[in-house]
Amino acid sequence: MDWLEEHKIPIGAWAKAAVDWLTQNMVWFFDGLSAALEGIIDGLLWVLQTPHAFIVILAITAISWWRRSPGFTIFTAMGLLLIVNLGYWEETTETLALVLAAATVCMGVGVPLGIAAARSPVLYRIMQPVLDLMQTIPTFVYLIPALILFGLGMVPGLIATVIFAIPAPIRLTHLGITSTPTALIEAGTAFGSTKSQLLWKVELPYALPQIMAGLTQTIMLSLSMVVIAALVGADGLGVPTVRALNTVNIAQGFEVGVAIVLIAIIFDRMFKPRRVKS
Repeated sequence: MDWLEEHKIPIGAWAKAAVDWLTQNMVWFFDGLSAALEGIIDGLLWVLQTPHAFIVILAITAISWWRRSPGFTIFTAMGLLLIVNLGYWEETTETLALVLAAATVCMGVGVPLGIAAARSPVLYRIMQPVLDLMQTIPTFVYLIPALILFGLGMVPGLIATVIFAIPAPIRLTHLGITSTPTALIEAGTAFGSTKSQLLWKVELPYALPQIMAGLTQTIMLSLSMVVIAALVGADGLGVPTVRALNTVNIAQGFEVGVAIVLIAIIFDRMFKPRRVKS
């Protein structure tokens, strides 16, 4: 086996060379991308932090009333008030800004890619190993180049979150489009629909539950990345989580965990498609 180890394939050196080339020749691109993503995050933070906490809670509760039952509305209001009581409202809004920004980017990029993959089986076969790699490769591996290219802060945390979460909307959009019954497609074609009309009036409405499932999966996966994001300088609930871990503070760790779970439950239920009663 020694001869095999002596002739090591320089994969790591190739990766380093690629990152070095990007830092030398593509600084303008990464600076522009960083500014755009920071703008999205800052805008969401302004919406969530400028009004009084009770106004934001009232708005979220109103959305939950519109989307779900009165029981869930009460749960939403009580859960958000508990977060305020525990003293983690500011960190919660920072986490929400990161999660909503990640969901916006993932859905904005993932849904069109899922549609394109549904239109081209060859493209989906090419994308499959890439999507598998994005969700299985250890997060810290691509955090290193993200730190080099974007520096510390919310942006590398957002990039890591998007890389980890974007396979969900791509795969579920592809599943929804390809699952459209042939009879519906044939009926639309028989009535003279173009490919664009079939997409917007037949396939996307049929795939909407799957696309919304992709959105909820994106939110859940983004919330699971809050601690990873904190390690690269992102604010939010991951910061007190890391602090509690470093100091073995069981009380603080449990409180932050409760806040994360409440946010996960509220937004998972809020964005799930409503069941149609037969």
